[in-house]
Amino acid sequence: MTDRLVVAGASGFLGSRLVAAATSRGFEVVQLVRRPPEGPGQRRWDPDKGELDPTILEGATAVVNLCGVGVGDKRWDDAYKALILSSRVVPTDLISRKVAATGVPVLINASAVGYYGPRGEEIINESAQVGNTFLAGVCRQWEAATAPAEEAGARVVHLRTGLALGSDGGLLPRLSTIVKLFIGGRLGSGKQYFPWISATDWTDAVLHLVTAEATGPVNLTGPAPVTNKEFTHQLGKVLGRPTPWMVPEFALKVVLGEFAQEVTAGQRAIPAVLEDSGFIFSHATLNEALRAEIR
Repeated sequence: MTDRLVVAGASGFLGSRLVAAATSRGFEVVQLVRRPPEGPGQRRWDPDKGELDPTILEGATAVVNLCGVGVGDKRWDDAYKALILSSRVVPTDLISRKVAATGVPVLINASAVGYYGPRGEEIINESAQVGNTFLAGVCRQWEAATAPAEEAGARVVHLRTGLALGSDGGLLPRLSTIVKLFIGGRLGSGKQYFPWISATDWTDAVLHLVTAEATGPVNLTGPAPVTNKEFTHQLGKVLGRPTPWMVPEFALKVVLGEFAQEVTAGQRAIPAVLEDSGFIFSHATLNEALRAEIR
């Protein structure tokens, strides 16, 4: 019998990679879309109206929910901060209730290492407490919205994702362009940790977690986090460009507003639960990840 995977947020950078990888490995993949479906593998839903046909989920091996607008796509104002929260919590609540109602055994739900807030050099595993920043609060509410599925007996996994590195989306193409233009450099002090993971390993990890006996928060980060300074240096080496510059913190605040706090204060997060579950990284070092993803 073919395993059936229902994916929400499948059109994004990581979602599209997940759909392609799952399909290539023999999964029957159903994509939840908010527009008219364009093929038999797509089914329409409307989370803002609370509309999700439960028959779509019936018989699914797992549901993977990746919904949420990009936190770095726009300068934060009150309206966009509200959208960051609602675009995560509203779909998650709906999916969680439908998972509970239909008896889907596994819900894999997106979250982020921003859950922990700024932690300096502290090594962070999944047992660390929630932070006190805006994004930490978003992640806390995001994860809490899966409660109906958990209470119904589903195995719920929270993907606390770090900086996913892929040449086709996310932050890496933008950073690479800056470095190629000979204006690359560390952000602020450069001492903040960048909890990276290759997009390939991220995809493999999600599919691994469909069957692995992991529950609750799982850090989707590489096993060797680096500082922003080291990240920038390694990226420059891979691209053959010097990275001597420094973007001062005050300039980041002018450009990014409140989001600058997240950029200049990272998390030294390690994938303790993921490795304990038996997952083996294809790209265990930043250099391996960058060389694999930048072709």
